[in-house]
Amino acid sequence: MSRIGRMPIAIPAGVTVQIAENNKVTVKGPKGTLERTLAPEMEIKEEAGHIVVSRPNDLKRMKALHGLTRSLINNMIVGVTQGFEKVLEINGVGYRAAKSGKVLTLTLGYSHPVTMTDPDGVEAVCDGQNKIIVKGIDKEKVGQYAAEIREKRGPEPYKGKGIKYADETIRRKVGKTGKK
Repeated sequence: MSRIGRMPIAIPAGVTVQIAENNKVTVKGPKGTLERTLAPEMEIKEEAGHIVVSRPNDLKRMKALHGLTRSLINNMIVGVTQGFEKVLEINGVGYRAAKSGKVLTLTLGYSHPVTMTDPDGVEAVCDGQNKIIVKGIDKEKVGQYAAEIREKRGPEPYKGKGIKYADETIRRKVGKTGKK
């Protein structure tokens, strides 16, 4: 049995979970509402303030969907109660970020500034000139937007310049050595 899939999900106070036909799950909480259609093969039930996910058989696909479905529902509940955030750091001389309205402007050593618009449900906040915090209730959208920002100038292994996640470590390389 899937260790993650069989764990019940507690529904915190102030959160309502509705399960419609075709496993359409709607989660409403203090931070907003999330909606998602999950795999129709899984059986999702609400029992005594908990949500339980069960699978019909032990096929490899069903085992994979079991844990996935449970994790997706759990992420929806965590999103509407606490929200998600990713912290990005900008390293490099002259590299900086600025925010005006919904537009994030990045100066990353190119001949032009890079501008990005926040997608719906996700917000990027600049903490100083070299720290970006991406916040939102949908874990997938927060991670995707943070990855798109990082992609504009990924960290390079020689000096560590570029945009990296705050908890990421860059494997450094030794530079060139002169001839003897």
